[in-house]
Parts: sequence; C-alpha cells; structure tokens
Amino acid sequence: MTIRRKENEIKDKNAMIAILEEAQYITIAMCKDNEPYLVTLSHGYDKESNCIYFHCAKEGKKIQILMEHNKVWGQALIDKGYVQGACDHLYATTQFMGKVTFVEDLEERRHALEVMIKALDDEPAKVLESQLTEKSIEGVQIGRIDIGYMSGKKSEKVVISLNRPC
Repeated sequence: MTIRRKENEIKDKNAMIAILEEAQYITIAMCKDNEPYLVTLSHGYDKESNCIYFHCAKEGKKIQILMEHNKVWGQALIDKGYVQGACDHLYATTQFMGKVTFVEDLEERRHALEVMIKALDDEPAKVLESQLTEKSIEGVQIGRIDIGYMSGKKSEKVVISLNRPC
C-alpha cells in the first residue's frame, strides 16, 4: 500500500508507535455481511507485544461482529489543528491492520488494564492501587489487536499551493 503524497509518509516505525502511544483514542473499522461498522475506543499500546489493548462491555454489536470477523483496520490520530487563513490542517496518523482476540487469561487482563491506565491517567499509580481489583478485572471485556501492518502519514507544516483546493 502506498500513499499519493510521499512527502507526508511516515516511514519510521518508532514514529508510528509514538502516535499510537500519544493518541487519546483509536478508531477501528470492521465489517459484517458487507456492512461497515466503526467504533472509537480508548486504548493502550503494548510495545513489547506490538498490540493494542482496549476495554468494552461484554456484549453488543461490536462484540458480535468481532466474534465472527476479527480482522480490523484502525487509525490513531494526533490532531494538530486547522491553520486559519491557510486552508490547511496539521496532523499525524498511524493506520494499522490487525486481528482482535478477547483476552481470557487473568494475568494478561491485569497487564492490559495496567497498560491502558498508564497510557491514559496522569497519576496511574493511584488508579492502579485503588481500582485494579480482581472484581474489576473480571467485570470488563478486554480486547487485544495484534498488529500485522502499520503505515503513517503526517502534515507538519503549511503548504500553500494555488493549484491545490481547500
């Protein structure tokens, strides 16, 4: 897979990982019976396993689709904002393809929640101590996206071109 504007391509895997680590949310796309479905999730990226953990309810449309068709395409976005008067938008994204499995092992579930809390909370130690209990670990569904492919794209500076429409 290639992108049209090569100057915006992110080739460095560590730069793509940094976006996965910094982004507040990821959006994943899935499909069932030729009908697309899209969800936005809070997450945590596990660098050692090259996977993304997310948590959700134990039932619902997303769970039904992923149980039957576990392949997803996703994106993490760092929105750097629209540049007023320049008709340009600055951003960095990492796109990924992967397969979702639901984590049953109690220790991996604990690890996944630790990864997510450390990624999301300003004071993770307090949250880990007060809220990470056996009951809380068992009460939530944990999904793991094993990443098989990543690409990245960025726009870091304003490019003014008379030939390029807004």
